[in-house]
Amino acid sequence: MQEEGLASDRIEVEDSHSAIEYYYQRGWTDGLPVVPATEERVREFLAVSGHAPSDVIGVVPTRGRVITAEKVAINAVMAGCKPEYMPVLVAIIEAMCEPDFNFHGSLASTGGSAQLIVINGPIAKELEVNSGVNVFGPGFRPNSTIGRTVRLINMNVCGGTPGILDKSTLGQGGKYSMTIAENEEASPWETLSVQRGYSPDDNTVTVFAVFSPTQFSDGASNSPERLLDNMAYTMNGFRPGQGEFVIVLSPEHARIFRNGEWSKRQAMEYLFSEASVSTEHLKLNGMRDGPAEPGDDAEMNPIVSTTDGIVFLVAGGEAGGFSSLISRWGGGTSSKSITKPIRL
Repeated sequence: MQEEGLASDRIEVEDSHSAIEYYYQRGWTDGLPVVPATEERVREFLAVSGHAPSDVIGVVPTRGRVITAEKVAINAVMAGCKPEYMPVLVAIIEAMCEPDFNFHGSLASTGGSAQLIVINGPIAKELEVNSGVNVFGPGFRPNSTIGRTVRLINMNVCGGTPGILDKSTLGQGGKYSMTIAENEEASPWETLSVQRGYSPDDNTVTVFAVFSPTQFSDGASNSPERLLDNMAYTMNGFRPGQGEFVIVLSPEHARIFRNGEWSKRQAMEYLFSEASVSTEHLKLNGMRDGPAEPGDDAEMNPIVSTTDGIVFLVAGGEAGGFSSLISRWGGGTSSKSITKPIRL
């Protein structure tokens, strides 16, 4: 059978430096240099994923954009990925193109939405995706380049160029990349993917549309209740009615729940009940219309709409009482996180 040709244009340049500068001139980068995508390299990525160039990975109906395997591979090469990352990227794009994720809305929002990508399963170790020290920081190729590929696809395939379709007022560092693996060994609980119905041996990605993380510090609490009370105090600065709220626990904080023999469900229910503010508070701070009335101080409004909207993950370095609180973009119903299997 004849190999399917690539549909993208071929551009001849003098050398690799000229290629890099050409990408800048065309606005095809995220502001950092990219790896020139040669046909040979793109085909190598497609071979690993088992896709033909024209295979449709996802569609963004609002924009009329079709994301093919070829486009995923090209941007993966540009981002500095290894070919073996391709199955993960395919699953990520499939997740983002689910209607409930609201790909277009999160891309065009003034709110500065970024994609938080969580990888579970044996593949995280095989690809050496960082789940430990500096988990949200630089220095790890899969974490950096997988998320960067998604950003380049957002720009180069879906039109999400800053100032044109991407209308973020401030933006955030997570727009470059926010990809992590869950520290499964350090967790006292089932992983996110198992919680969502997969087996521990399944490889999955979960994608959230999120605002920038808030680092939470607590080196003094020695019980689950006290730690969650302090988290709730920080969360109570957010507007009520969040659809999902991600709490990335450091191993040091996770051990408090292990020692206290708390289940994940128990922690979710406790934090759901404690992270709430009164109607009086909302009115006095201009977040709800009308004057404060008798009884408003007793009427509570949960920060997260449902108990299941509390999403606990474990990641980060072993030492340090720091965790991360991440609110979902779009409030209550604008977007929903999606989990997809990685097909190898």
